[in-house]
Amino acid sequence: MTEIRHNWTKEEILAIYNKPMMELLYDAATIHREHHDPNTVQVSTLLSIKTGGCPEDCGYCPQAARYHTDIEGNDLMSVQQVKAQALRAKSSGSSRVCMGAAWRNVKDGPEFDNVLEMVRTINKLDMEVCCTLGMVTENQAQRLAEAGLYAYNHNLDTSEDYYKDVISTRAFEDRLDTISNVRKTNVTVCSGGIIGMGEAVEDRAGMLVALATLDPQPESVPINALVAVPGTPMEDIEPISIWEMIRMVATTRIVMPQTQVRLSAGRTEMSREGQAMCFFAGANSIFAGDKLLTTPNPDVNEDMKMFELLGLNPQKPFVKKAQPATVEATDSQYQSLGEKPKWTRPEHKIERNEAAKLARKNS
Repeated sequence: MTEIRHNWTKEEILAIYNKPMMELLYDAATIHREHHDPNTVQVSTLLSIKTGGCPEDCGYCPQAARYHTDIEGNDLMSVQQVKAQALRAKSSGSSRVCMGAAWRNVKDGPEFDNVLEMVRTINKLDMEVCCTLGMVTENQAQRLAEAGLYAYNHNLDTSEDYYKDVISTRAFEDRLDTISNVRKTNVTVCSGGIIGMGEAVEDRAGMLVALATLDPQPESVPINALVAVPGTPMEDIEPISIWEMIRMVATTRIVMPQTQVRLSAGRTEMSREGQAMCFFAGANSIFAGDKLLTTPNPDVNEDMKMFELLGLNPQKPFVKKAQPATVEATDSQYQSLGEKPKWTRPEHKIERNEAAKLARKNS
């Protein structure tokens, strides 16, 4: 089983990213199959519960109040509206609802109380609940945890070096502080970033260094391709190629073997073949639904057709990660026979039922 490392360097990650494509794909796919079922993909639905009017100046975001975009703002949705959307998402195959609010940070009061009630309500539907609400304090993170929150999303966006070129109203360290506050609870961490914002490849590696050196590593890492929205400072940036996306997914899979790597924004510009290559390279999570907060996303019916074509199955809720079809017997099982397992390749693994038989034999 591939070792989980927390001491990656930028140079090491760049060397992986720049490997010949076929070698990179092979390495990533091999690691993916060690830790995950390659035919299972976690499906999330992203719901904007409060849109527009954000005081931040993120250069990519159409919800910033200072930019002139066509985004129609709305106040915080009601609990019943959110429940209705969650039921719709569940019927379409989603196991998680991610609620996003265009806030710089969470403020205690009636609106936060309503969000907590939304979390409790969705939990009762036997669905995972994720929130992305901006910065949170340790106390606020704990209140979310007590309400039943499964995951908290707080993206790093890019590398620390390039960060100041993307946003000035919040420091890179602020984002790490929020992740730290979430880590003090039982809530899982979802944190990734965006590529195609004019950054160098070194910045992509730098972002992965920041994520992979966290201990523990994030349970989920969304990889977004910039969707250039008219009215934002990044409106004229040309889209990245699918090959850049595949390289980023594969590299992320290699340096964070147990993490769920999510194909997020930008899928409307990807062909089915391109997405299939991303799944092969280690992506095992997507956002479903026709909109990601404010930007377009493939229709859920089209996604289900793609799943059927590729033989993919939606992951059930509350699964930390999809296990591969074969597993290693534990050290203790073999030590009871006076043996020590020495495997690094799939051919050294045993089938799950054989492991169970061995465990029963020595119990």
